[in-house]
Amino acid sequence: MEKKKQPEDRFWPTKFLLATAGLLAFLPSCSSQPGVYQEPGVLHLARGIEAFDTSRSAQAEVIEPEGTLTLREALSLTLLGNAELSSFSWEIRASEARALQAGLQPNPELEGEVEDLAGSGDFSGFDEAESTIALSQLIELGGKRTKRLRVAELGRGLATWDYEAKRLWILTKTAQEFVEVLAGQRRVELQTASLGLAREVLHTVSERVDAGKSSPIETTRAQVVVSQSEILLERAKRTLEAARARLAANWGSTTARFQSVIGTLEETPEVPALDTLTAWIVENPDISRWSVEIAERQARVELAEAQAIPDVTVKAGARLLQGTDETAFVVGLSVPLPLYDRNQGRRSEAAFNLAKANAQRRAVELRIRTALSDAYQSLLSAYREVETLRDEVLPAARSAFDGISEAYRQGKLTQLDVLDSQRTLFEVREQFTEALSSYHHARARVEGLVGRPIENLDKGGPR
Repeated sequence: MEKKKQPEDRFWPTKFLLATAGLLAFLPSCSSQPGVYQEPGVLHLARGIEAFDTSRSAQAEVIEPEGTLTLREALSLTLLGNAELSSFSWEIRASEARALQAGLQPNPELEGEVEDLAGSGDFSGFDEAESTIALSQLIELGGKRTKRLRVAELGRGLATWDYEAKRLWILTKTAQEFVEVLAGQRRVELQTASLGLAREVLHTVSERVDAGKSSPIETTRAQVVVSQSEILLERAKRTLEAARARLAANWGSTTARFQSVIGTLEETPEVPALDTLTAWIVENPDISRWSVEIAERQARVELAEAQAIPDVTVKAGARLLQGTDETAFVVGLSVPLPLYDRNQGRRSEAAFNLAKANAQRRAVELRIRTALSDAYQSLLSAYREVETLRDEVLPAARSAFDGISEAYRQGKLTQLDVLDSQRTLFEVREQFTEALSSYHHARARVEGLVGRPIENLDKGGPR
């Protein structure tokens, strides 16, 4: 009696493929987390000031100020509304997406194949056909996924440092333009006072001319000074409006709606020693970023080395033989032979880029040290000029003008003496304003290079 054939499990290929898929999904090893790197901290200059944040569903609305404006408010408006800075924020999000993509495993591939059909003889139909269905999976060797993910994570770190560098630059620029508005307001005040003083001199001269004590030509001379003062006042107003517009542009406004800025232009803290400032340049993001940059270049070297190791593709599936109604396993393995391409070019490129990064780091450090030295000399020069003008020159010029004006009223000096002392007083006042402006410009530049106010350098120390 013929032995009865056991019924074939028609779902066996499907069950096999499901088991194979689970095995292939397990084969790529889980990569460890990339090494940590130093994240940029909150810069002292921006501490406590809200900035644009792409992670929020709704950003704080930039409300245009319409009254008075402080430096802190100007910085806050800039961090919230500056379009250039917000683009750097989005670059951080883009780098996070690249890191996500870098950590993904290769997708498995599903193959289907039918052989021995539509031929001749016994193979003219499908009765003798062999159907194969299989899954294949690329297995990355040499830790490629881990190394690729580390490169992407370090790239995200670089984007974060670049954002901090841009934020510091924009804060410095905003502070300098705030000083320009503050100095512009002072120039308008000085020119208004100078015009008033010129009119007082004109009034005094007119009284002497009316009394027959001076020639009428002196009235003309005094009137010329008044007209010149009016021109200078109008010029100061136009310069102030331009400075206001530049300041407002930092937070994306096309017009300046604020009425005025509030600040103490004459507040000039003593300048610390250059060595003290130099110790803090390690806080500068343009320098701090290079530790991450070099780590990223080194990670690329390691990735290029790993990419020289061939990957393995494993294949597993099931085959159905129509002629005998039987099934069989199908397994396969493929490995590229690195006879010609061993990633030599990319390995050399990565090594050269690492050497380049080390050279660039030294160049950046030298550039920032030189910039700090230049800014420091400008700051120190402006500080000494301010002190001399405030303590010696301004009081002397004012005293001389008052004394000469009184002597002129008494007929002891000529009008030329009055006009000369008046011009000297105007020039000294303007020089004092320019010295104050130069001091605060240089101070903002120095603070931008060291990342904190100069009066807070003794609190703590560099990281």
